[in-house]
Amino acid sequence: MENNSYNVKSVVADPTALGLTGLAMVTLVASTQKLGITDGTSLIVPWAIFLGAIAQILASIFDFKHNNLFGAIAFAAYGFFWLAVGTTWMIGHGVFGESMKAAMDFTQLGFAFVGYLILSLILTVVALRLNKFLTLTMILIDILLLSLAMDTFGMGGAWHTIAAYSELLISLFSFYGVAGALINKTYERVIVPMGKPWAK
Repeated sequence: MENNSYNVKSVVADPTALGLTGLAMVTLVASTQKLGITDGTSLIVPWAIFLGAIAQILASIFDFKHNNLFGAIAFAAYGFFWLAVGTTWMIGHGVFGESMKAAMDFTQLGFAFVGYLILSLILTVVALRLNKFLTLTMILIDILLLSLAMDTFGMGGAWHTIAAYSELLISLFSFYGVAGALINKTYERVIVPMGKPWAK
């Protein structure tokens, strides 16, 4: 009997637009609270979980299938970041009980931001080989994480303002990236330029 083997190729669409949409939406909503346009974090939690977390984690899974290591790691890391931030806000609102809320030590959150800053700096070095859009977005994320850490450690009000504006800029840059990913793919030519890489 002859044994025949077949290779089946699964074609998966580029998930970049989905991941960037999640990042754009959650940073837009979160920045309004830091800028004083809106109050509280209760209604940011759903956006943190569903857009910031789930949308980016889904994009990460499909980027792994694309063998896009940068996208896979970045979307997963920031997806889980927003899941953790959303959970932190829920703890602060007493969702998991008053004793857990009372035991919150914001210094731990500051060190979490430092850890993410280190990871983001590594991703920024990688982005230098990819394109200008990703590099500039990563630099803004670096600034956001640094300012969040400094603000959480109680280093002054200016850091809170820097965090607010860097987060808003991340949202705008991400929407630009969504436009680039969708429009360039659909029209099969570069209409929304991403910029050549700075590093060779």
